Amino acid sequence: MQNYVESKVRNIVDFPKKGIIFRDITTAVKDPKALKFMIDFLTEQYQDKKIDYVAGIESRGFIFGAPLAYNLNAGFVVIRKPGKLPAKVISQEYQLEYGTDKIEIHEDAIEKGANVLVIDDLLATGGTVDAACKLVKKCGANVVGAGFIIELSDLGGRQKLEGIDVTSMIQYKGL
Repeated sequence: MQNYVESKVRNIVDFPKKGIIFRDITTAVKDPKALKFMIDFLTEQYQDKKIDYVAGIESRGFIFGAPLAYNLNAGFVVIRKPGKLPAKVISQEYQLEYGTDKIEIHEDAIEKGANVLVIDDLLATGGTVDAACKLVKKCGANVVGAGFIIELSDLGGRQKLEGIDVTSMIQYKGL
């Protein structure tokens, strides 16, 4: 299963800059068998965790989060870039290589005490998912785990999420 999905991930050398290998998941998502394997993998990891909500991080976290929520009989919550949500939001800034960015969630998206799984396609440095977990906690909910299809293990994202159960289907070393 993992080997099949990994064979469908396109590797683009020197993108977005020289020395980087970009792991393009769009080629795996378009393959029906790979897509099924990815959703099934995440479902198997979390089916016994009593999850109330799956929170998908914009935008590729939506691809995996909604069908996963369906499989887990949970609600689906979106975490978006600024200015995309129409009602009152809670925001969380996070550090980028140069500067900061921000993500948002509706303030009434998650009930206090709910169990939430945070989902995205890729874990690199962990800045975005750490901010997403902080948003969930600001809502008064519990972060049950963080799930990914791809993990760039040398970039330290897992360490940034200390205390959170992190699952990834494919791990790559190096950039």
